[in-house]
Amino acid sequence: MELTQNPLEKIWVPWMSSRLRQRRGSSVPQFTNSPTMIVMIGLPARGKTYISKKLTRYLNWIGVPTKVFNVGQYRRDAVRTYKSYEFFRPDNEEAMKIRKTCALAALKDVCCYFTQFHGQVAVFDATNTTKERREMILSFAKENGYKVFFVESLCDDPEIIAENIKQVKLNSPDYFDCDKEEAVEDFLKRIDCYKLTYVPLDDDKDRNLSYIKIFDVGSRYLVNHVQDHIQSRIVYYLMNIHVTPRTIYLCRHGESELNLLGRIGGDSGLSSRGMKFAAALGTYIRGQHILDLKIWTSHMRRTIQTAEAVGVPYEQWKALNEIDAGVCEEMTYEEIQEHFPEEFALRDQDKYRYRYPKGELQL
Repeated sequence: MELTQNPLEKIWVPWMSSRLRQRRGSSVPQFTNSPTMIVMIGLPARGKTYISKKLTRYLNWIGVPTKVFNVGQYRRDAVRTYKSYEFFRPDNEEAMKIRKTCALAALKDVCCYFTQFHGQVAVFDATNTTKERREMILSFAKENGYKVFFVESLCDDPEIIAENIKQVKLNSPDYFDCDKEEAVEDFLKRIDCYKLTYVPLDDDKDRNLSYIKIFDVGSRYLVNHVQDHIQSRIVYYLMNIHVTPRTIYLCRHGESELNLLGRIGGDSGLSSRGMKFAAALGTYIRGQHILDLKIWTSHMRRTIQTAEAVGVPYEQWKALNEIDAGVCEEMTYEEIQEHFPEEFALRDQDKYRYRYPKGELQL
């Protein structure tokens, strides 16, 4: 499994295809594997929808056409007015029929997505807490030749659950214009309804299935029977995302020696003003008193020198390196215009997709 691969490497974006063929003579990769269904499992307020959206965004970003199918939305479309947790009681036969119909409708749309829209991955976002429901999904996948990868989120930490309810569930259409305390009470009872029939994946009985179990938003993982490259990428990504809120600071490096000369690219160190900036940055960050602070830099000297001023360990990522300017490395824009006027004009017309001769493509 690719548990150590950089998630920013080996990326592919569909619109790159024609430009790459033109520049490099390469061809567009073809998806030959069977489509994959990612099936979420877990009680409400365990971050399933958050994980589904993040994972879908990531897979689309690396060039794997992916779409989320949220069964809860199908249920809201079918039952316009939500009354109470009673709808989710396992002995509510009428509601159970509606919920099963909604799940089947979502599966039908999954099939349509794969066949008509050439999707590669579908994320089936629902609780799927019963063995019966999972067997239905597995049967559907087998009939259509789809692979299935389960993602089970388990959490018993009351603080995490309460925060999830507060941040996400109270803003759900189910509780629109509802008293917050009443909404929390109703949602907790909804969770209790699911607990009555919840059967988690069994490490022994389900050992032939492909899955990852996520315990307490990432404190521990259990991975079983990863089938292919896409599933390995899913596992790696899920082991490196965070469900709980956190702050991310983005900062450019200090002024470099080549910046002073107006030259692009290169690997020069910081100028005297760049050093002063790095020192000021270190003072500011230390003043924030951030616990377990992690710093990422590129492999470039200017970024490393900027990070070193903070005074904590840092990690270097090649994927964060500035895009290589090819034959124009360490040139000024005036020199590029003089020696490569056509390239200068092309870049000016489309900076986002432009690539310098023998340089890297921007993403």
